[in-house]
Amino acid sequence: MKKPFIIFISIALLTFFFLFALEHFYTEDLPAENTINYENTYTEPPEIVIPKEDTHFTMSVIGDIMCHNSQYKDAYVSSTGTYDFSYVFEDVKEYISNADIAIGNLETTFAGKQKGYSNYPRFNTPEQLAYNLKDFGIDVLSTANNHSMDTNFEGVVSTLNYLDDAGISHVGTNATPEDQNKILIKDVNGVKIAFLSFTYGTNGIPIPSSKPYAVNLIDDNFILQQISLAKEQNPDLICASMHWGIEYQKKQNSEQERLANLLFTNGVDVILGSHPHVLQPMEKKTITLEDGTTKDCFVIYSLGNFMSGQTIANTRNSIILNMSFTKNGETEKTTINSVSYVPIYMYRAASGGTQRYKVLDIEKAIQNYENG
Repeated sequence: MKKPFIIFISIALLTFFFLFALEHFYTEDLPAENTINYENTYTEPPEIVIPKEDTHFTMSVIGDIMCHNSQYKDAYVSSTGTYDFSYVFEDVKEYISNADIAIGNLETTFAGKQKGYSNYPRFNTPEQLAYNLKDFGIDVLSTANNHSMDTNFEGVVSTLNYLDDAGISHVGTNATPEDQNKILIKDVNGVKIAFLSFTYGTNGIPIPSSKPYAVNLIDDNFILQQISLAKEQNPDLICASMHWGIEYQKKQNSEQERLANLLFTNGVDVILGSHPHVLQPMEKKTITLEDGTTKDCFVIYSLGNFMSGQTIANTRNSIILNMSFTKNGETEKTTINSVSYVPIYMYRAASGGTQRYKVLDIEKAIQNYENG
């Protein structure tokens, strides 16, 4: 029994010494640089950085949307006892419906048929106009102007209700204090736009003392408060509608310029002016802020009338303003790319029973005439 055991032990010892010598031989004789350290061979793959894409969007803007009695009589459909204004916009619909966002100034009220439709100086327009404007492509209407209170506070609320029902966003008049402090934000292709709206007054029609929130009036401190509320929403662009200036004057006054500077230096990027009922100059400006940085801003002091029954000189010719913007994917700053416009004219045919009013694309109308 001892002999096999001794043989087994001897073989085991020889095997151990052989393996030990073999390992010692390879680790001693191989150069250090050929020794593989498997613990340190794994490396993290390089991080793939995908550049953020820029975002582009377009904005189209029209001026005062008014409705005199000659206009709503023209839109009356006797067979149904209703109104239809859609024919008025047919010639220019493509410009509004193709824009990513379209804006206008509603210078009338929708107080309902029971109030009685009425003409200047206190407008109450058939509410069908709201639905026709939506179909036309309008997304946002400024409602702060000198005719906001034409049908009193009840008319303010009724107008907002009809716009809500039509699916048109609104800014400038309010049914509650909470509404006044809730900033309108529209998401356009992923870009956040904040909208503000202010008017110089309400034609002497008092805003109820118990409802001072009904209409956003131009006041420096109030404007700054509204801008501050807008900034809290971290918008990419702030757009302000300003009902200001002097009627039928073709150039802005010093107060308009002062207010524009106040708005720009405190964060507003685009100003859309109304009230004069005629076109006034537009300009793109570079503003230097308090921290020394600069930004590009744009103001049009008055867009004139889009639709109305006015006949005073220059109140029938206007423009559709077209703007394009880019939000930089890396810096997340939004800039104005281009500004252009389409000349338009509020035409009224000399004869015919109804549908005599039509907003014409002037260049298209001239071309059509020249082509016979």
